[in-house]
This record gives sequence, structure tokens and C-alpha cells, in this order.
Amino acid sequence: MSTLIPQQLVDASSTGTQQMFAFVATTFGGIEKMTELNLQVVKVSLAENQAIMAKALSGRPEEVLALSTSLMQPAAEKMASYGRHVHAILAGMQDQFTSAAQAQVEQYQRDASGLVANLAKQVPSGSASGVSAWTSSASQASTGSEAVFKAAREEA
Repeated sequence: MSTLIPQQLVDASSTGTQQMFAFVATTFGGIEKMTELNLQVVKVSLAENQAIMAKALSGRPEEVLALSTSLMQPAAEKMASYGRHVHAILAGMQDQFTSAAQAQVEQYQRDASGLVANLAKQVPSGSASGVSAWTSSASQASTGSEAVFKAAREEA
């Protein structure tokens, strides 16, 4: 006999759909931030290159050489800054994905515990050892997934 009722199926489907859209929204939010960052980099680079070109065309050859040498350090700093921005965007996305995954696992654990408890109430007499083993396995799986998420949070 099934313990699922149609409303529970609808709720489960609705939750899955909401999570999928949250995942897509997080992904597109990250893409949007990366696009904004890249457009800003292109805009600033064009303006700087125009200024450098004007300076180079108006100067003597030795000044042009000095100009190109003086641009090396700022270019390295800009690349490092860009890398930090990209890292911050990706780390933010990872945090959101990890939080969503953890919430989903916790919900699955609650649902599984409820299912085990419900089934334990409905088992025929004499099946206590089987139910006890099943309950113990579910508890160990829950503990294992908690350890995995704890390790993942510490790693990040």
C-alpha cells in the first residue's frame, strides 16, 4: 500500500521545479556579472589604449619606448584584479549552489526519516529487527551526508 497521496506528488514536483529555476537564476546571475565585468574591461581598455596611442604618436621614439616599459606593471596589476573579480563571482555562485544542495539533502533526509517512521508503524509484528536495521542504515546515511557537506564547507 502506497503512503504517497497525490498532493505529496504535486508538492514534490513543485519543489523540484522551483529548485531548477533557482539553479538557472543563479547561473544566469553569474553569467550576467561576468558579462558586466568583461564589458567594463573592454570599455576601460579602449579608453586607455586611445590615450596611449595619442601619447605615442605625439612623442619621440625614446619616449615611446619609455611609455611601453612603464605600462607593464599596471597591466599585470589589472590582470590580477580581473582574476580576483572572476574568483569572487565564481565563489559567490558556488556558495549559492552549495547552500541549495545542502537544503535539498536536508529535505530528502527529513522525507526519508518520515517515510521510515511511517513504514515502521505499518510493518507486521515480528519485523522489528528488519525495521531497526533499516532505520539504522538511514541514520548512518544521514550522518555521512552531513559529514560530506561539513567537509565541503571547510574546503571552500
